[in-house]
Amino acid sequence: MGTGSIQLARVFGIRIGASPSWFVVALIFIVWLSTAYDDQYGQTTGYIMAVSSVALFFLSLTLHELGHAWIARRNGIEIAGIDLWFFGGIAKLNRDSESPGEEFRVSAAGPAVTLLIVIVSCVVGLLVGGSSDFGDALVLRDHPGPALAVLGWLALVNAGLFVFNLVPAFPLDGGRIARAIAWKITGDRNRGTRFSARLGQAFSYVLMGLGIFLLVRGDAGSGIWWILMGWFLGQSATGAVVSSRFSERLEGVTVADVMDTQPVWVPGDTTVLQAQDEFFLRYRWPWFPVADPISGRFLGLLHQARVDGAVQEGQPALHVADVLDADGDEAFRVHDDTPIEQLLASEGLRSLGALMVIDRDERLRGVVTLEQVRRALASATPGRAA
Repeated sequence: MGTGSIQLARVFGIRIGASPSWFVVALIFIVWLSTAYDDQYGQTTGYIMAVSSVALFFLSLTLHELGHAWIARRNGIEIAGIDLWFFGGIAKLNRDSESPGEEFRVSAAGPAVTLLIVIVSCVVGLLVGGSSDFGDALVLRDHPGPALAVLGWLALVNAGLFVFNLVPAFPLDGGRIARAIAWKITGDRNRGTRFSARLGQAFSYVLMGLGIFLLVRGDAGSGIWWILMGWFLGQSATGAVVSSRFSERLEGVTVADVMDTQPVWVPGDTTVLQAQDEFFLRYRWPWFPVADPISGRFLGLLHQARVDGAVQEGQPALHVADVLDADGDEAFRVHDDTPIEQLLASEGLRSLGALMVIDRDERLRGVVTLEQVRRALASATPGRAA
């Protein structure tokens, strides 16, 4: 999901993208709504109304995901981006929730935004057209004004989205809320995940059954849509069950258990010329961790380009500590007591291939590599020796 997405905008620094499948769905919605609007408003007006309706609907989906993202940020969870795709939208978080309360707040934020959109649409519709005309707009009856008809459709489709999304079936928001509640009751996140995922599997069969029923009745478009939706939910729920079993096997394993405890590191008072000769030319690595030679405090990563640049600029006596970008290296450090499963979402690990392991006093303890993490995960894979 989101692979190869096209960036549409940035909101509060969050990338909003759309996958190619989103454009297909948008086109289908426009054609479908144009057909519905044409009979009452004419071809040109109906087309404008259809485009406006679809644009507002996908804006609603974006706001829904921004609700998740905003609360996630307030709880210390970074956002990799938001992508619109075939079945709606997804906010990509860099880690899972660490407590039932955090899970509940992040999960409930999206539906809360959707409900707010329904309320605002209804209030504006009632102010513009009154209860009678807006009621007609909700069912597209008696030729309500174009703007009122679009508002009515927007309120109706978001109300349906709100109800559907609160079904307690993982991975829907309602399923995540159910997971938070089960997690709180049992004290076990994995048991909470399996509970909501089993509900998600059952709900997926209901949706696929509905799709088959509609196919038999001759409504091929709707039937295929619900079958695909059910299949996707079922696959996601099954994946969550497998993931929970996987997490149980990794429970208690921390970064300190798999890291290299004797990494090659550069003392901060080393000159760039010494670093070039004694480290980069010797080991042929593109980077090294730098630490204070007395306290052992991790200072940052030393990249060959910076060392070569300082030497070429006639500053060979410059200390390596003076050419570091400590703030830029924040993504490449991890505490030694971090559960190994949290590294699965680490962008720093994927981009650099390793993370610098520090203790609570910021001292360099070791280095954990992508290969070490992969071996730990392989040993925890169901069906293989732990």
